[in-house]
Amino acid sequence: MSQVLHTPPPTRAPADGDLAALAARHGLSVSGARPSLPQYVRQLWARRHFISAFATAKLTAQYSQAKLGQVWQVMTPLLNAAVYYFIFGVLLGTKQDVADYVPFLVTGIFVWTFTQSSIMAGTRAISGNLGLVRALHFPRAALPISFALQQLQQLLFSMCALAVILLCFGVPVGASWLLAVPALVLQFTFNAGVSMIMARLGAKTPDIAQLMPFVLRTWMYVSGVMWSIDTIAKHDDLPHIVTVLLQINPAAVYIDLMRFALIDSFQAHQLPPHVWAAAVGWALLAGVGGFIYFWKAEETYGRG
Repeated sequence: MSQVLHTPPPTRAPADGDLAALAARHGLSVSGARPSLPQYVRQLWARRHFISAFATAKLTAQYSQAKLGQVWQVMTPLLNAAVYYFIFGVLLGTKQDVADYVPFLVTGIFVWTFTQSSIMAGTRAISGNLGLVRALHFPRAALPISFALQQLQQLLFSMCALAVILLCFGVPVGASWLLAVPALVLQFTFNAGVSMIMARLGAKTPDIAQLMPFVLRTWMYVSGVMWSIDTIAKHDDLPHIVTVLLQINPAAVYIDLMRFALIDSFQAHQLPPHVWAAAVGWALLAGVGGFIYFWKAEETYGRG
């Protein structure tokens, strides 16, 4: 009598469609999936207190190991201003073409430092906080935004010293100082947007953080921090396209707006054409575009 062996039929692996239907039937969703843009905005707004608290904590801890502590928030840009004054103002004679050169220079340094520090911090926002990103579930845009907010808080702290410097050099307090508020709001929006762009790039390629100091230093030199773009633009030997590019440079736009607001000798004719429109345009382009660009890669942060 022969024995017949019956082998069970091979089992079929469930198709992706079957798994998706099963998950949907039980209310399951993909872990870490990117939410819709409106939902993402709502999640971010719900964590606004975390963003502000995180920014304040990072600012407090930044100089906790230094003996002078928070004084370095003011001393660092002032020391940079002193170096640039000696090199550009004294050795190169730039101050001869600019009225109130010290207020002009210090204002430019403080405003530029805000943009520079925001972008540098944003570049490392994801790659430098992988432990937090992998451990907790929250909209990742909170990190670059909080770093930009940290730099805004530092700038506001430094503005007190800037006001003293302006008064010491004979710059009077005027109603135009109120224009610094919308200028800073627009600059913060621009900085936060660029920070989110760099955060996504830095999360994928951390080596970008090593390249950024050179890029930012070059950007600073063409942004009129130490010299007047208006004076250079009057030279006939400068190509018109170069003049236009210098004037619409976003860093130069926000620096010029702050100088116009705070320094009475910096007149409206020294501003580039349609400067407020340019400031709003750069803020919307970087802020909205950077936010959407960052959101599109939300599910990839902290993986790999």
